[in-house]
Amino acid sequence: MARDETEERDTGESLERLNQNLARMEELSKRLVAALSARKPGDAGLEGPGQELMLKTGMAIWQEALTNPAKLMERQVSYWSQTLTQYMELQKELSQGHFALPATEDAPQDKRFSNPLWQTHPFFHTIKTQYMISAEAMRSAVAELDGLSPRDKKKVAFFAGQIIDLFAPTNYLATNPDALEKAVQTDGESLVKGLENLVRDLEARHGEILPVLADPTAFHVGENLATAKGAVVFRNQMFELIQYAATTEKVHQTPLVIFPPWINKFYILDLKPQNSLIQWIVDQGYTLFVVSWKNPDASYAETGFETYIEDGYLKAIDVACAVSGQDQVNAVGYCVAGTTLALTLALKAKRGQARVKSATFFTTLSDFSDQGEFTPFLDSDFVDAIERQVEAEGYLDSHYMSKTFSYLRAKDLVYGPAVRSYMLGEPPPAFDLLFWNGDSTNLPGKMTVQYLRGLCQDNGFSADGFALMGEKLHVSDVRLPICAIACETDHIAAWKDSFRGIVQMGSKDKTFILSESGHIAGIVNPPAKKKYGHWRGPEPIGTPDAWKEAAAYHEGSWWPHWEAWLSKRAGKKVPARALGNESYPATDPAPGSYVREIVTG
Repeated sequence: MARDETEERDTGESLERLNQNLARMEELSKRLVAALSARKPGDAGLEGPGQELMLKTGMAIWQEALTNPAKLMERQVSYWSQTLTQYMELQKELSQGHFALPATEDAPQDKRFSNPLWQTHPFFHTIKTQYMISAEAMRSAVAELDGLSPRDKKKVAFFAGQIIDLFAPTNYLATNPDALEKAVQTDGESLVKGLENLVRDLEARHGEILPVLADPTAFHVGENLATAKGAVVFRNQMFELIQYAATTEKVHQTPLVIFPPWINKFYILDLKPQNSLIQWIVDQGYTLFVVSWKNPDASYAETGFETYIEDGYLKAIDVACAVSGQDQVNAVGYCVAGTTLALTLALKAKRGQARVKSATFFTTLSDFSDQGEFTPFLDSDFVDAIERQVEAEGYLDSHYMSKTFSYLRAKDLVYGPAVRSYMLGEPPPAFDLLFWNGDSTNLPGKMTVQYLRGLCQDNGFSADGFALMGEKLHVSDVRLPICAIACETDHIAAWKDSFRGIVQMGSKDKTFILSESGHIAGIVNPPAKKKYGHWRGPEPIGTPDAWKEAAAYHEGSWWPHWEAWLSKRAGKKVPARALGNESYPATDPAPGSYVREIVTG
């Protein structure tokens, strides 16, 4: 009797929890509808492929069907054959009263299908196998499609990949065993928490669905991120210049100025002491200045590369020289800030100025002849839509850049986090890198169009020259000693594209380093971790493949090798400098105020 009473009590408690969860879901559903209705209709050109591409693709498919029907039938028969074979194997297994498949069937493993039920349960196994057959059929159909230019085919392949990722069975509750199991185990609590997470993200993003990747409450800039000691020594409408406090008795005579990209905030270089490139540079005995860019709003609509160079780069160099009492600096540019550093150096060369002794480029593009994975976002339909957007708003909201970068890696940065957050009900992780990734910035209207039209589409800097500030600037105008670091799996600034630009620079003193990993991890790669290696080789000439074949692989970070290169160009050691001087006194402590600003429309 006692056992029956216990079971009855447990059942009653379970039903009560279930009813409570259903009530919470009803309340959340109302908020969900309200959040979705708050979404502002955007420009259709920013949401997907243009009508022209769809028409071209349709015509290519129709032409293929008319001129080569055998090819179309062969592809269809292959698809039917694989589907029928799958069905027959399933029937055979079930007719024998069991269902067991070889453990190696899915090699290499797709982590989305790590639950054993995808392998052992007839329902889930059938869905997964049919999805993979269909996905491969779609990829093959696009790859074999004639009648499209290579550029259009690349765009079609990208959008086909987006459809394939979207319709993965793991993205839907009814076909996700992890989500179903957890919902049963928690009496629906996981689904309620997932709905709470979805509503939270929708409300935060004004009706736009894009999962939050990191716990927004876990980190605070200046407290547990960006903690290197220093002070702001200059501020204008474009940037704050932070000088970092010396940690050695003597420092190199020539100061170093780092220009981070203004697409994200500079503290990627100072996430925490263990992986802070900023702190490491200071500890090697350098007077270090870092630019922290202003997060622009609509008032920056007419801010272009001219302003970034004149009131940004040139001013920061002048202030660093004045504070350190030197005539020259060494400079570092990261990503788009590296591209702009190259433009600045080309301009200075045209004007006969020489305030920069050497330049280092992190993951920098100056030749845009091959746009890689960004091809779908750099054709006129998409760029036209961006131009309309910035003309209306005055700036490109950070949301658009975040969305673009996320969908380049949709499985990892969109659907995977969405499943964990919205179906499993898990909170976003306390991950500093993902927190920084979500702390992005806006782009000024004029600069955005200049970059997309003049550099990306026209490839002006390495083709006929980029008209700026009364000069025609060409990548060959960069003639001072340079060191370039590119990253092997970088999907934002592909290393081979970076290499081509460095080859074209006019310097007679060039060093090229290829780091393992991607756009961030390949740069933020402290020696103590001993995680990613790098290649060093001959002078960057010829093709990137030939250079890599001749290069030697080295274990560990490239930081020490770069520092050895830099130290030869940084002068003798002098007593460590105080922060600021009489003309440029130290004011706010690092990381300053601009880095904390969040601007929304």
